[in-house]
Amino acid sequence: MINPVLVEVERSGFVESRHRGAAVGLAADGTVAVRAGDPEVPIFPRSANKPLQAVAMLRCGLDLDGELLALAAGSHSGEDFHVEGVEKILAGAGLGAADLRCPESWPLDPAKQQDVARAGGGASRVRMNCSGKHAAMLAACVAADWPTDTYLDPGHPLQVAVRETVEKLAGEPVAAVGVDGCGAPLFALSTTGVARAYNALVLAGPGTPERRVADAMRTHPQWTSGTRREERRLMDAVPGLLVKCGAEGVDAFALADGRAGAVKIDDGAMRARTPVTVALLRALGVQKDHADAEGARTDPEGVDEAVLDELAVVPVRGGGAVVGSIRPPSGLFTGI
Repeated sequence: MINPVLVEVERSGFVESRHRGAAVGLAADGTVAVRAGDPEVPIFPRSANKPLQAVAMLRCGLDLDGELLALAAGSHSGEDFHVEGVEKILAGAGLGAADLRCPESWPLDPAKQQDVARAGGGASRVRMNCSGKHAAMLAACVAADWPTDTYLDPGHPLQVAVRETVEKLAGEPVAAVGVDGCGAPLFALSTTGVARAYNALVLAGPGTPERRVADAMRTHPQWTSGTRREERRLMDAVPGLLVKCGAEGVDAFALADGRAGAVKIDDGAMRARTPVTVALLRALGVQKDHADAEGARTDPEGVDEAVLDELAVVPVRGGGAVVGSIRPPSGLFTGI
């Protein structure tokens, strides 16, 4: 099937671009509640797989919690505290930056890019957004007494364990194996499978690897992304929300009660990702407006409505003024 338009880019009252894709929202019991497009087609979740990879690493003996576990499951912005965290994970395993096999990269955070450039620095492995995951993979290998120089080989015991964990959490077999931008094996799942995996993360019992990852990410959202990233703002705005983005227009999330969702933009446009995620959250019942019997505004879920409103619409500018918006069309999601 041809996926529907998930986002329209309107300028001066004229729709100049459209982004198609698939999205699915699950009820707390894991059944499909709302959907748009075909969420059963396999996709590469990209970095939305990282929390699942972190679960596998814990099962293999990785000894991390709190901020450093959030860093291992995230795509950091390359800020100084992220770099210090990566170095701490490596040092705890008796390793250093030279052991990382991710490519050199500039920080994702634009302000930090400028800081590094002004200081005469350049691209580096520790500033690469996946270096937390790579450092944790190396630490897991040391804990399990596995070789570290081949940790990215799909046949390495760590990567075999990661694949098994991904399949178990998603409730389906991996449809394809690729190479992610950071060089790690990349496992394809359906959009629904990604949402099921996030449902499993938050509903697992306290102290399990799944919940340890979910709790670390929700408690330290600036470590999974950055101080100025949309994912951090979403988790701050919606109590109990776990959310992780992936390259090429992917988002995945779960609420504390197990409601979960995933988004894939067909053309990979990252600008379309967050507005669809906010629309999907609201379709699952995270409402921006609540009122009591007297009409007074209430907020039983503790949701920061202003932040959701801001993230739901991306402004389109012309001549220094706002002349349009990037937003989902009305009535996007249909119930099942």
